[in-house]
Amino acid sequence: MKKLRITVDGKTFDVTVEMLDAPAAATAAAPVSVASVAPAAVSAPVAPAPARPAAPAAAATAGAVPSPLAGKVVSIDVKIGQSVAEGTQLLTLEAMKMNTFVYAPKAGTVAAVHVNPGDAVEEGAALLTLS
Repeated sequence: MKKLRITVDGKTFDVTVEMLDAPAAATAAAPVSVASVAPAAVSAPVAPAPARPAAPAAAATAGAVPSPLAGKVVSIDVKIGQSVAEGTQLLTLEAMKMNTFVYAPKAGTVAAVHVNPGDAVEEGAALLTLS
């Protein structure tokens, strides 16, 4: 469980959120119902969110093309062994009903494809490798 403060239409609320991807022992407490959300004191401003952590190490390998966002792979537009120029469209991701195209950051040959259409990917995950 994690305590958060949110602001909706100028009203600030303190809420407790169950983290579903946390280990099972951390989520043993009963879930919080919407009726138990209490308004917080409006006098204190909300602190900005901390900076996001760096991308996972999986995308740090030489030639890896990282996912720019978390989403679902819609299509893969290249094949292993195919030569690509810088800026060539490699694949399409979908997030929040919008498509994002991933382009080759440099010229090279597709050495490996690490995902399949329909796969869910996290931001920073290696999608494919160029050599």
